[in-house]
Amino acid sequence: MNEQRVRYTEAQLAEFKTLIQAKIVKAQEQFELIESAYRNDSDNGTNDTSPTFKAFDEGSEVMSKETASQLAIRQEKFIRDLKNALIRIENKTYGVCRVTGKLINPERLKLVPHATLSIEAKNMQ
Repeated sequence: MNEQRVRYTEAQLAEFKTLIQAKIVKAQEQFELIESAYRNDSDNGTNDTSPTFKAFDEGSEVMSKETASQLAIRQEKFIRDLKNALIRIENKTYGVCRVTGKLINPERLKLVPHATLSIEAKNMQ
């Protein structure tokens, strides 16, 4: 019987889990940086000694609250999507296209670890 593989092995899932956990840590650090810029916590009167936010400051005094808010919302969604991917790993459904039911290419998952659609399904949209 020629049965198609419909899920990744435990070892593969463990690799993806490690990758996703590292991305969550990095994403949360970036979220905190954005949130800090939004609240201007980094300012504390040390504009001359803190080059960290000079990139934000060039061209405008402070990153606009609207821009920071939009970035924070996107970052929160990204973190949520990554955490949902961890749940799919625990449920053994990670890496399975929700449209075709086929395995999503592992190279795609390395680039977009929270993907729920294969390229084939994505192109159908």
